[in-house]
Amino acid sequence: MSTLLPASIKGKRVLITGGLGMIGSTIARKLEAAGAGSITLVDACIEPYGANIFNIEDIRDRVTVNISDIRDRESMKVLVRDQDVIFNLAGQVSHNDSMNDPYLDADINYIGHLNVLECVRRYNRGAVVLHAGSRLQFGRIEGNPVAEDHPLRPRTPYALNKTAAENTYNFYHEMHGIPTVAFRIANPYGPRSQMKHSKYSMINWFIRQAMEGKTITIFGDGTQVRDYIFVEDLADAFIFAAFTPACHGETFNVGSGVGTSFRDMVKIVLETVGTGKFEFVPWPESYRNVETGDHVTDIGKICGLTAWRPGTSLAQGIRSTHEYSVQHRAHYW
Repeated sequence: MSTLLPASIKGKRVLITGGLGMIGSTIARKLEAAGAGSITLVDACIEPYGANIFNIEDIRDRVTVNISDIRDRESMKVLVRDQDVIFNLAGQVSHNDSMNDPYLDADINYIGHLNVLECVRRYNRGAVVLHAGSRLQFGRIEGNPVAEDHPLRPRTPYALNKTAAENTYNFYHEMHGIPTVAFRIANPYGPRSQMKHSKYSMINWFIRQAMEGKTITIFGDGTQVRDYIFVEDLADAFIFAAFTPACHGETFNVGSGVGTSFRDMVKIVLETVGTGKFEFVPWPESYRNVETGDHVTDIGKICGLTAWRPGTSLAQGIRSTHEYSVQHRAHYW
């Protein structure tokens, strides 16, 4: 579904950290098509995260790529200067890995973001800065759909550090007047996601398994409900929030607003791909400890402040992701 993005994008200077990943590169492509003045993509290209230069192959000559880390203060104090909007998407992406190495997670997902904010405070206070948080910040879900005022009870270092970073964004807005926006994102998926492992974007991983004729494992009875948001819709939400002044200083839950059981999601994947199968297995201990319960996102707040609406059904999104994977699989696994 094509979305008419804000006309105020034209001529703006934009910085995207984590810019070679699925979400960052999708935002970049949309901004380039909408006439942004300049687009700089910053990525540390740390394994096993999702940086992939192929994600921008067809716009490579129209964006600037800088291989740098948000934890590098000297780099960031230069890169944030003169930018109108900063999509600060860089991060450690696995909640399970955060359990094994909480220091690394805190270093990237909290300290790295603090570094960017402090550089903005010192060198470019007028920049709009957006943060990519997670639905996992809520912990155990008390009731659906989940609105912004649901209690935050993080159950992993990943969720804890995302919450600490969100609080820091709000602090820099309230104390220093920096126009920040914080997202708590449901389960993203779509073209240009890494498909080498299952630590990020479960739908993409399942599509790969189905394409290879393998067996997809479903924990428990598969009735657990999740909200899956297609990356094109998510990128639009980021752009609308960035270029809508009423959103600055706010926190938003962002998803499709539709809940789907795990079992039904897997069935759509298998029907779309045409190969593969599934089986039910007991919950692994490492997942049982962090399972949050059913989750459906209440998107009323962002829909009330912007013209954004998610326009891609789960079946449409999985079909588009599969088609992209068939065409470009050599670049993703």
